[in-house]
Amino acid sequence: MSGTQKYSTEDISRAAVNVRKRALRLALDHKHGYLSQVCSIAEILAALYMRVLHMGESLGDPAGEQFSGVPGPGNKNALTGARYHGPVSAEYDRYIHSPPHYGTAVYCMLVECGRLAPEALEHFDKDGWKLELISAEHSPGFECMTGSLGQAISVAGGIAHARKKKGDKGRVICLISDGEAEEGQIWEAVQSAAALKLDNFIIYLVANGQQCEADTIDVLGLTPDDFANRFKAFGAVTVTVDGHDVDAIAAAADTPHTGKPLAVVCRTNATQGIPLLERNRSHYNHIKFDAGELAEYEAFYAQM
Repeated sequence: MSGTQKYSTEDISRAAVNVRKRALRLALDHKHGYLSQVCSIAEILAALYMRVLHMGESLGDPAGEQFSGVPGPGNKNALTGARYHGPVSAEYDRYIHSPPHYGTAVYCMLVECGRLAPEALEHFDKDGWKLELISAEHSPGFECMTGSLGQAISVAGGIAHARKKKGDKGRVICLISDGEAEEGQIWEAVQSAAALKLDNFIIYLVANGQQCEADTIDVLGLTPDDFANRFKAFGAVTVTVDGHDVDAIAAAADTPHTGKPLAVVCRTNATQGIPLLERNRSHYNHIKFDAGELAEYEAFYAQM
């Protein structure tokens, strides 16, 4: 959570609504955006940042930061977006966010929990700033470049392994999407985490049933139950929750899983909170507004 502040269920639910509203405003201003992702993940992020995660105060500039190059040994001035999660000390949790096209939701959530100022969103998708439409390791709230989808879970598992060997108290929580869970690397990482007994590792899966060009059921025939069964088969303790129920999402993190990683499958609706998107289903992975849609969505925004 942000500092030592306690948030009620109503606070967290309201933050999720505000995440959608802020994201819709950004999409309207830019005439395009990744809105179905925000609809799917708003309650999950709100529950994680405001109840589940134990993080220190942000070390990032609340006004946002200008791009200073890719982090690495040759560029000491470049810093990862994990600074907005605070120190990486042994007692704190680490949050690894995988799908970079969900970045809009992360930025808006950082605003809701006081780690970014609202004014920082004025730099969203602007040249020279870190709040990119498709996030990278320097973007606020992101710790690593996930490259092709499916890679972040391996990074998170490696961090969890190192932390366990060092005796760190903090957990590692990684969020992935169901589309990327079609990648074999996901299941290799889960299998390794189980073999290494990484009970400091929690994986949240956003199961909204859609990916870039089709529904997941139409690509490899996979349902949320299929993903849950796979997690179990590869050695993780697994629970399935309503991905829009903030109490259930948060409570899942307390599921006993001694000696095993924990996987939380969150069933979500890709149009939750913005039902107008249902009409754009054939192309709502990334929506571009025409003039008529802009007017209608503006009217909807005014009533949110």
